[in-house]
Amino acid sequence: MDVRSIEAKAPVVEHNGTVPVWWMIESREFKDITDGGFLELVNEFEVPGGGLVDPHSHPTHEFYYVMNGKGIMTIDGEDRPISQGDLVYIPPDKVHSLRPISAHAPIHCWRPGTRSSRPTTTCL
Repeated sequence: MDVRSIEAKAPVVEHNGTVPVWWMIESREFKDITDGGFLELVNEFEVPGGGLVDPHSHPTHEFYYVMNGKGIMTIDGEDRPISQGDLVYIPPDKVHSLRPISAHAPIHCWRPGTRSSRPTTTCL
């Protein structure tokens, strides 16, 4: 499971020294696996405490960026704790789910997804 923490990244000062940037994915790092694809979706979502994102899959490269909260991310049967500042990569067609670690506190994420031009299986 590919989870990257902003805490593990040192900022690079860009734009003529005016903006610190934390590169969670380097430029062109995902080019080979997304080549010929397109940005299919971008959204923000919140899973309430005690809730669950039902296990599902889709033919997109998805990313969950945790804006606040803590949760357990499950991808293809593997569980991993995630928290604010983590970026999770979800490969196409992998069954995935997310649940907050608390019954009383939500987890809030931002999610872009790209569709590849390569053939994939259908959604569950």
